[in-house]
Amino acid sequence: MSLNVNTDATLPRSHPGAQGVSAAAIAAFLDDVQAKNLELHSFMLLKNGFVISEGWWKPYAPDLPHSLFSLSKSFAATAIGLAVSEGRLSLEDQVISFFPDESPSEVSANLHAMQVRHLLMMGTGHDQDVTNSMVKHASGNWVEGFLQQPVDHAPGTHFAYNSGASYMLSAIIHKVTGQSLLDYLRPRLLNPLGIAHATWDTCPRGIPIGGWGLSVTTESIAKFGQLYLQQGIWNGERILNEDWVKEASVKHISNGDGGDSDWAQGYGYQFWRCRHGAFRGDGAFGQFCVVLPEHNAVIAITSGLKNMQLVLDSVWEHLLPGIRLNNGAEPDETNTDLTQRLQALQYQAPASAPLPKIEETGLAGQFQLEKNELYWERIGLRFEGDEAHVQLCDPSGDHYIRCGEGTWIEQRSCLNDGKDQLIAASFAWLDSDSIELTVRYLETPFCHTAVFQLDGEQLSIDVTINVNFGESFSTRIIGQKNEREVSSL
Repeated sequence: MSLNVNTDATLPRSHPGAQGVSAAAIAAFLDDVQAKNLELHSFMLLKNGFVISEGWWKPYAPDLPHSLFSLSKSFAATAIGLAVSEGRLSLEDQVISFFPDESPSEVSANLHAMQVRHLLMMGTGHDQDVTNSMVKHASGNWVEGFLQQPVDHAPGTHFAYNSGASYMLSAIIHKVTGQSLLDYLRPRLLNPLGIAHATWDTCPRGIPIGGWGLSVTTESIAKFGQLYLQQGIWNGERILNEDWVKEASVKHISNGDGGDSDWAQGYGYQFWRCRHGAFRGDGAFGQFCVVLPEHNAVIAITSGLKNMQLVLDSVWEHLLPGIRLNNGAEPDETNTDLTQRLQALQYQAPASAPLPKIEETGLAGQFQLEKNELYWERIGLRFEGDEAHVQLCDPSGDHYIRCGEGTWIEQRSCLNDGKDQLIAASFAWLDSDSIELTVRYLETPFCHTAVFQLDGEQLSIDVTINVNFGESFSTRIIGQKNEREVSSL
């Protein structure tokens, strides 16, 4: 085990032609992403163990961690594989055997039969995802909440994608090791791979959630995929048992009828099977770790998009043919053009409309807001040069944001869910009494846009969020101007 982060674990770099990959295919992939308006935040392609193409759409950057959402599940499963190899548990162990004090007084036959492997394969026997009921359990004990849900089917016979099952994997690791999932993984997986500064959200009792909540960098995602591609070997050292890698990545349960959907090719141990002989971990809004064993390749992607299938379709249509080629080196200028294009990727801050210089605006000042879905109570605006200063009050307190006119200003903010996050904020004048404000949460998929429009003393704020569970989110907030001054920022 490695108690220290391997600082020499940066992946080696090469270029597409040197590894037999078409730079034109990568360019075609980028063209398709742009044409379909797919909001990728980062992209990294590995071939033969080398990073041959990588890019971040500014203001997203290589050193920033990104929320993985359900891609976290593949890391949680890996902890189980490690614990099995250490003899701490077996995949045939009954789930209730770990939690005698938290099991219901009457254990059904199906719950009694549920094993660790059923958690891994999303075959717990629940008819549907029980996560919502689990997290709302009155005691705040998610283990109790999970074990009290009806188990409608014999475990192993019915697929139901279930983040509660992934949480139970984390709870089991905590039970058998006395460590959190993250602390257990650090010396065994994260440190040897050089994955530093990983964080994992926890339940009310401090147990990492397992099914979501992990944040790491794009290169860390790529390293994780490369480890699985290499059958658990890293720099000549065995990190994962080879049998575990094989078992985790093959189909254990059917989740559809195949066809063209990459969500219907079967499910392994917290990994999805894909078309074209690939497997992947993935997370909501377009977080991907795609492993292509037949082509000795790995693809890591972070995003903020709604339709994840479109990304994989683009991978299969444009990248895969170029990865398959093994056609030898391409002209240097082809690789140079691609490198320059990747370095220039960005999401430009919205530009102001062509207006005379705005000396005064009725938007400056404080506005008391009507009751709204975002629980915003009061907002203040102040304009200085090419910056807008925003003071927003909600139940968690006052939040201050500096927005650059037509440019991003990076800063930290607790505006979103009360969590301290790195953001990039900008604004643009639409006319003398209306602006568009954009806030990108750089360690997440989320981007918030708010259009402020003043009509007399009444302010309307139209807020949209780029991605959301369920229906797309948009709302209008109404406010009235008052005489309070905006605090100095």
